[in-house]
Formats: sequence, structure tokens, C-alpha cells
Amino acid sequence: MDAVRTSPPRPAREVGTANRLTRRRDVADLVAEAHGGELRRTMGLTQLTLLSVGATLGTGIFVVLGQAVPEAGPAVVVSFVLAGITALFSALSYAELAGMIPGAGSSYSYTYATLGELVAWVCGWCLVLEYGVSVAAVAVGWGQYVNELLELTVGRALPESLSGPPGAGGVLNVPAAAIVVLAMVVLLRGARESAVVNTVMVAVKVAALLMFCAVAFTAFRAGNFRPLFPLGMAGVSAGAATLFFSYIGFDAASTAGEEAKNPQRDLPRAILLSLGLITALYCAVAVAAVGAMPWREFAGTEATLSEVLVRSVGGGTLWPILLSVGAVVATTSVVLAVQYGQTRILFSMARDGLVPSLFGRVHPRTGVPRANTVVVSVFVMVLAALVPLGALADATSIGTLFAFALVNCAVLILRRRSPEAPRGFRVPLAPVTATCPYRPPRVSASSRSRTPSPGSPRGSGSCTRYGRDRPPGVSPPPVLDDAPARAGPPSPPRFGETVPAEHVAHRPRRPSSVVVLGGFP
Repeated sequence: MDAVRTSPPRPAREVGTANRLTRRRDVADLVAEAHGGELRRTMGLTQLTLLSVGATLGTGIFVVLGQAVPEAGPAVVVSFVLAGITALFSALSYAELAGMIPGAGSSYSYTYATLGELVAWVCGWCLVLEYGVSVAAVAVGWGQYVNELLELTVGRALPESLSGPPGAGGVLNVPAAAIVVLAMVVLLRGARESAVVNTVMVAVKVAALLMFCAVAFTAFRAGNFRPLFPLGMAGVSAGAATLFFSYIGFDAASTAGEEAKNPQRDLPRAILLSLGLITALYCAVAVAAVGAMPWREFAGTEATLSEVLVRSVGGGTLWPILLSVGAVVATTSVVLAVQYGQTRILFSMARDGLVPSLFGRVHPRTGVPRANTVVVSVFVMVLAALVPLGALADATSIGTLFAFALVNCAVLILRRRSPEAPRGFRVPLAPVTATCPYRPPRVSASSRSRTPSPGSPRGSGSCTRYGRDRPPGVSPPPVLDDAPARAGPPSPPRFGETVPAEHVAHRPRRPSSVVVLGGFP
């Protein structure tokens, strides 16, 4: 049996409990530790960029337009841009810190260097649990997409007892457990091999979306964009809040800091490039979809992209089959990328002595934390196979926002505490950009009774946000509570017009279903 190397824990210092909880890692020590680590540096800029794309570009884009277009109208393209700009504020902070501290711990390591051990420990476990639950949720969605594909191609699906967890009509969710095991096998072969598999899957799902754009543009009607802002800027903002979570996952590259060939140069570029590619692809899909199908027809749709092609160009089951294949591949790449990030964060915590040293053992032949990967995969497999995630999956988005806030704070703290430290990238116009001035519409904390959305990346599930009302005759997305339907208000004004008093007086604040998407909570 091959021997294993264990990363020695950081030398302990004789300090009191209070000081131990607030002590920080020196940036220079973290950099030296990363450069002298045991993980193999095999990833270049392309692999790092596609790792973030793989974690971000999940099946959300295949269904999210059914929620966002009824909220924003044809201006959903502007909502995508606004959500991308909002994500950019955090991406800039991740880019600076990833180039400054190129470790495997991502926001955990950045927090340890700025806010101390206790906050870093909390942040690390938030990330680990967030990653684990979200991978399980995505795995459950993968099984549902596989069943849909089987029904479309062979007319049969797996029995409910083998495709659902106990309490949800099943006994064991076999497909969900199978995809987690498959991802584990790929990860155990090494970072280089995992990056190759991820690259192939990203190419397939990008090709599926480009195919959709090419076909949808054959039925493009410019009149579908008039008026551009039927629900005003409030609708644009509500749409951006819906779409924001479809951008989460761009930080996946920061967990590969110790396996990047040139981390100071490539990590910032990979984070920003992945976000730019995702934004451009999302906007192209939105323009093609709204141009092919009037925006009022999006309300209540589930397999949105499939319905757009079937209604606009026909084709029977051809387009649903092709897009289902893209959805299955998209979900697989999310499982792989997020599971990879989870193991690397635990590896970093084990090296610091905050979790058992078992998670820091690196196999000498593959350069992979093997025991770490197996334990994490078994945990996620049990969740995916036996637990109906429900509201538990929704809670992962809270961990994401917590990590984003800590990273933005870390940039400001290190600018003041270590201004001379070398940085591969600097956030422009800090501290303005590092504080993210845009705030999405308010979320009702009392109405978080939600159902997970199949295949949604990190933070899979749906949440309730208060959105703008729709014109009469437009069906809203399904409401998740038992409140009776209310009469529609007068038609809302166009962008730039004065809001009539009667419209304000009769505008009910009705919660609408919003899918939490994006590569990881």
C-alpha cells in the first residue's frame, strides 16, 4: 500500500484562549506555505477559468428565465448585466486576495489573515457545509434530469422508489448517489485529470447554449422588445435579484491556488475571465429567448429554453432532448467543481490544525488528499441519497453571502495592514468597489418556505422575494404560500412615466417564486 504524506500542523504558540481565538496568520507565512505545499501545480489559466465556469454555469440558465422574464420583461437582459455587475464587486475582491494569498482555502484563508482564527473557523465550516449540501442538492437535480432524458428518449424512467429519498415517495435516490461517486472517482485520479474532464463538460454545455442561440435567432422578432421596460426599473431590479445567484461559483478557482502553475498571475485573471464569459453567455441567451418568444408567455414555464424552441421553431422532442443532454452535463460539471473546492478547503483547515489531520494527508502518487476526498464524497452521497434537502439547501445561500462579505472586508483590512505586500491584482477604486454599493431587493425572511430547484448550482432551491406586479392577463410564477390570488392592479407605467396614484394604492406586495441559482451557494 502506498505511503501517504501528512501536512504537519502549524507550530502552536503558547497563548491564552482569548488570544488564540483572535490570532491571525501572517500573509507572508501563508504565501510561503502555499508555495511549499504538497499539492501538484498542474493547472494553467485555461483550466482555472473553466473550473470557475464549470462551477457557475449550471442548469439554472436552462430554467431561470421562467422566473426572471415575468419580473423584468424584455429588460431581463439589463437585469443580467446588473446582476453581473453586482457579482463583479465580490469578484474583484476575490481576484486581489487570490493573487495575494494563493492558498487552497479561498475565503477561509483570507479571513484567517485578517479577522482571526475564530471567524476563520466559522467561515471554513460555513463553506464546507454549504458546499456539501449544495452538491447534494445538485446531485438530486441531476437524477431528475436523467429521468427526464430517459422519458424523452426511451419512454421509460427509473421507478420512484429508486429515484427519490425517503419521505419524498422513494426509498433511495440512486442516481444522485451515483453522480457523487462518479465525481469522487474522477477527483481521486488527480487535479490534471479532473481539469481535463471538467474542460470537456464545460465545452458541451456551452455548445448546447450556443446551439439554442443559433436556433432561436432564426425566429427573432424585434417587436418582442417593445416596450423594453414594461415594468420599470423596479422590475429590472427584481429580475437582477432573481438572477444574482446564477453567477455564484466564480470563486471556485480560488480553491485551486496551490495547484495553479502561476497563481499570482492566473488566479485573478481566471476569476474575472470566467465572470465575463458567463455574463456574455447569459445575455446572449436572454436576447435570443425573448426575441423568439413574447415575454408574457414565459410566466409559469419550467423547461424554459426547450419551450422557447418548441413554440417558436417547432421540432417536436428534438430540442428538449438536446437541451436535456446539456442540462445533465451541466449538472455533472457543477458536482465535480464544487466537490473539488470542498476538499481543498478542508485540506487547508487540516493543515492549520482546525480539523483532524486525516483531511490533510496527500497521496504521493496522485498528489490528491485521498482520505479527504473519500470522506467528503461519502458524506455528500448519504445526503443526496437519503435526505430531502428542502429548506436546508436554501440555507446555503446565506453562507455564500457571508463569505462574500468577509472577503470584501479582508481587502480593506489588508490594504491598511499590509499595503506593501505584493499583489497580482488590485481592486480599482477601493474601498468604493469593495463595499458593493448595489443592494438587491429585500427578501422576506418570514416567507422562506421553499422547494429546491432541480439542478441549480450551489445554494440550490427557491426563495421568496417581493417583486413588482404584472399587467392584467399576465400569469405570475407560482406562489409558494397559500395566500389567495389578488386582483391585478392597473397596467404599470412605462419606464420614465409618472406612477399613477391609483397604481401605487392598489399595488399588492405579493411574493413570487425566485430560483436560487448559480454555481455555488
